[in-house]
Amino acid sequence: MADYIAVVGGMNVDIGGRPLKRPVAKDSNPGKVSVRPGGVGRNIAHNLRLLGLDVMLLSAVGADEHGGLLLQSCAVHGIDTSLCLRAEDENSSTYLYITDEHGDMQLAVADMDVTARLTPAVMAERLEALNAACAVVLDANLPEETLCYLASHVTAPLYADPVSTAKAGRMQAILPRLAGFKPNALEAEALSGESDPERAARALVSAGVQRVFLSLGRQGMLAADAENLLQLPCEAARVLNTTGAGDAAMAAIVCAGVRGWDLEQSLRFALKAGAIACECVEANNPALAGLVASD
Repeated sequence: MADYIAVVGGMNVDIGGRPLKRPVAKDSNPGKVSVRPGGVGRNIAHNLRLLGLDVMLLSAVGADEHGGLLLQSCAVHGIDTSLCLRAEDENSSTYLYITDEHGDMQLAVADMDVTARLTPAVMAERLEALNAACAVVLDANLPEETLCYLASHVTAPLYADPVSTAKAGRMQAILPRLAGFKPNALEAEALSGESDPERAARALVSAGVQRVFLSLGRQGMLAADAENLLQLPCEAARVLNTTGAGDAAMAAIVCAGVRGWDLEQSLRFALKAGAIACECVEANNPALAGLVASD
């Protein structure tokens, strides 16, 4: 496979609940429950495939039914999982979340112990394939020592998603190696110490990140590099589920990066991808493939 993107990160089964009406705390809420393949790394890989790019995914699954489901789901979408690790004595990762009646995530619990098996030694065995990629995407589900190993040994451009405020700190040491980085406002504050998004973005660029794309939720996204800082509002969308919108935006940022687009083009592309993702009850919207044809 030539000219591919390598994604290194989490893959899990998503179990989601959406109440029919405004959720009532500490009570049973009538609604819909879904079980689907997900995970930041897997979702980014899926979105990159929808955007027309070849993808290799390096993740870890258990030797359970969920692990088989995850690998099969990747095969269906043309994601190469030959680099993946299958841990015989671990359960596959599970992500449990609840949204409000509009699809906005309210609470989530991630059981991702199997990702601890993605050690530097595992990366070393697969380093040749990673370095042959035109870009490598990392998520902060990886252990910190693994992120540092990859930052030191991968020669391809690196892109990263900090995943959550709880895991964002794992990215601190690798910021100078990142070609692109997509935190939200809380993650950016955790890494920069700046509560103002513009100052946080500038601080991350000063730390060595080439391009920062800082998600502001319903207020859009802010992008910065060494010369520019700009903010654009969200694209209009009929929101059904915001889970996965950030992963679509991340995929678009990587896609724009390998195409050599400028900062504003990349920002607009990311916002469009995020809006399309929101218009689907699943984390990956097949309509994202139409974005390639329109740009």
